[in-house]
Amino acid sequence: MEVRYTVSLVKTDEGYSVWVPGLPGCPSQGQTEHEALENIQEAIREYLEVAEELATEGSKREVTVHR
Repeated sequence: MEVRYTVSLVKTDEGYSVWVPGLPGCPSQGQTEHEALENIQEAIREYLEVAEELATEGSKREVTVHR
């Protein structure tokens, strides 16, 4: 399944800092913009895996939100 996330990217003295405003606590970084964007993809995958593991109580349902 493909899901798109909006990320914020800022050039820093050390390279690039990137985070996902819709996923609090999901930052990453990289020496180049390309590396930062690759790294945030992995951070998002890991974030979602942990979120799913933590959501083990109760019954799970999926909802669709239209904007």
